[in-house]
Amino acid sequence: MENTVSAINVAKFGGTSVANFEAMSRCANIIENNPSTKLVVISACSGVTNILVELANGVKDKAGREQLLQELVDLHFAIIGCLQSPDEIIPNINEILAKVSQCAEQASQQSSTQLTDQLVACGELMSTHILSQIIRERGHQVTRFDIRSVMKTTSNFGNAEPLLDDIKISAATHLIPLCEENIVITQGFIGSDYNNQTTTLGRGGSDYSAALIAEAVDATGLEIWTDVPGIYTTDPRIAPQAKPIQEISFSEASEMANFGAKILHPSTLLPALRHEIPVFVGSSKEPERGGTWVKQEVESVPLFRAVTLRGNQTLITLKSLSMFHAYGFLAKVFEILARHRVSIDLITTSEISVSLTLDRTHTQGGAPQLPAEALRELEELCSVEIEQNLSLVALIGNNMGQAKGTAKQIFGTLEDHNLRMICYGASSHNLCFLVHESSARHAVQQLHRQLFEG
Repeated sequence: MENTVSAINVAKFGGTSVANFEAMSRCANIIENNPSTKLVVISACSGVTNILVELANGVKDKAGREQLLQELVDLHFAIIGCLQSPDEIIPNINEILAKVSQCAEQASQQSSTQLTDQLVACGELMSTHILSQIIRERGHQVTRFDIRSVMKTTSNFGNAEPLLDDIKISAATHLIPLCEENIVITQGFIGSDYNNQTTTLGRGGSDYSAALIAEAVDATGLEIWTDVPGIYTTDPRIAPQAKPIQEISFSEASEMANFGAKILHPSTLLPALRHEIPVFVGSSKEPERGGTWVKQEVESVPLFRAVTLRGNQTLITLKSLSMFHAYGFLAKVFEILARHRVSIDLITTSEISVSLTLDRTHTQGGAPQLPAEALRELEELCSVEIEQNLSLVALIGNNMGQAKGTAKQIFGTLEDHNLRMICYGASSHNLCFLVHESSARHAVQQLHRQLFEG
């Protein structure tokens, strides 16, 4: 018989939400305030992953390594020093820190993606020990659970793919029964392959892993606690008049995440969408301010919901006279790109040219690059023009291709901007265009003022 437990709510806390003792105490308050919260997924303490990545890249200078290790010690023991019974977890933390030191020394000789995953996972392994002890000291039954026994993945270190069937089976066997009697604290971002080697889902993968876990345990809800009170009509740092959104559909939120809204990882919503699990996004610093519910069905379906900005875009324009009224040209282009594992984001075509942007979901900073060999093969087929220093502005909404006057309202607002590429009509939920990065924020401000501040 399959193990089940009623009303499991999964709460996920990001790095800033577990940055110090005060922040972790606020997390404990949130967990206590919802008796259904039986499963808690957390990130490493703020700043820790960056230190671990630096060590993983290989610090040859021993003094430099020791300085970074001391930063890790200071950060974690500043929190541990506030505990009532710190000795309960100090041996565990010291054991993990010793592993960090050992792996950092190995990385100084020769770094690898496999070693990097072992190192960066240590941040989550330490933070879960600390938060578990904080909640335990409040009188609750707590189990700290190593998610690597459930989060089974491929061996693509640094960007592993989850194995959904294995995760579901392991969760039913190992995780769900623990939620009957305990609050379970576990790690985001990390997993393991069939050889029990540590893997990671990539930077930003903590939200994704929380959603995968919520799906695996048939959760009734998923809470994503971060440092902002929900999803806004745009980034308030760009447009101060941005408004909070009380509820938003999965389709709209997925578009927002994909097109630059940093509040959610682009992949986060997929598991929740598959099982129609409502997702709440709120601020662990100010939980009383409420937040945003992401649901399958929402009461309000406005024409315009939000405007997003995504920087570091790479635009590739391919031109060839042989494309004119010819068969197979695009097939050859995409065959080359597929062979070199180049993922395409947006695309527009004309009679003799095609323009496309490169997907940067898995790019670690900066604009994505076209592999040299792919560029060489494309240049044998056609002329290739590469442009960077571009940003993507996306307007998110509903039935945008059907509403009369939409294009005039939008493009009239942007008549002073040079729009390098426009994608409109392929989706009823978005309208996207590229502008030079120097004018991107101004374009967002103008659109927001026209469409959301009237």
